[in-house]
Amino acid sequence: MKYEIPHMQKIGGGTIINISSLAGIRGKEGTLAYAASKHGVVGMTKTAALEYAKEGIRINAICPGLTESGMTAGLDQYPDLAKQLIAQIPMGHMGKSQNIADAVVWLCDSTASFITGHILVIDGGQTIR
Repeated sequence: MKYEIPHMQKIGGGTIINISSLAGIRGKEGTLAYAASKHGVVGMTKTAALEYAKEGIRINAICPGLTESGMTAGLDQYPDLAKQLIAQIPMGHMGKSQNIADAVVWLCDSTASFITGHILVIDGGQTIR
């Protein structure tokens, strides 16, 4: 945002989508530093959204749950752990990177033009348990 916001101020607005994590909206043992950084993304998103809304800059964040990605690629080597993690997701499977990409595209679209400071959770229902 350090470089995006000045550019967007010059051109009269824009949209920023920050990527946080479920760790940005809840705690979990053993993830202190990771959770702190992801909570920071959420706080930064909300604060910046307030500070730049009048300049036509919309700032939102996405908090993905367990998603097929480079970060989860090694889970196939630990089938018991994978099964345990997936069991926590009401939809019964990990998300796909396309789910996250589709949400980013939508938040950037004019159909989402009245949304700013929102933290969109994409987790297959995991946080409603």
